[in-house]
This record gives sequence, C-alpha cells and structure tokens, in this order.
Amino acid sequence: MVAPFMAGIAVAAAAYAGKYSIQAFQAFKARPPKASLRRFYDGGFHPVMTRREASLILGIRESTPVDKVKEAHRRVMVANHPDAGGSHYLASKINEAKDLLLGKSKVGGSAF
Repeated sequence: MVAPFMAGIAVAAAAYAGKYSIQAFQAFKARPPKASLRRFYDGGFHPVMTRREASLILGIRESTPVDKVKEAHRRVMVANHPDAGGSHYLASKINEAKDLLLGKSKVGGSAF
C-alpha cells in the first residue's frame, strides 16, 4: 500500500523537477549576450618608462591634451592612493607616468 504511494510521489517529483529544469534552461538561452571582458596589458613595468607605458598606466592615448592627462591621473590616483589602501609602488608609477606625459620627467626610472 505504501510502495505505490511512494512511487507516485517520486514520479511527481521527477516531473516537477524536469519541468522547472526545462524552464530554467530556456530562460538561460534567452538571456542577452554578455559584453566582452576588457583586455588588460599582460606585461610588467619596464626599467625606464616610455610614453606608451605611461599612457597605458593612465588609460589614455599618448597624444592626449594636458588637461585630460591631469584628469586621468586624478582618477587613477584616487583608486590607487596609498592612504586609501593602495600600493606605494603603483602610486609612484602613476606619478611617474603623469610627469613623463606632461614633460616634467628628466630621468625615466622609479624610486623603487
């Protein structure tokens, strides 16, 4: 008497699980495509910073105007400032990149 009842419960549970798994799969297929992930620079820092490396650090082009360089420096520095838990090394590289792009850097090289 109990065995047929348990078999009926198992069949019903399997039917509901199948129904909801099909609905979930259809919802998964219908979702919009995900935007491609941003690609980051694979290399490390060079011993002497170049204009290309400086522009990559600040996220701008090499020929960016002075006001945009300062704006990019401020934006990147806020995210990586040592007082806010950022790295002293990265902060020095960010400052070096700004100086190089603004023409204030005499010698390329980090304090680290």
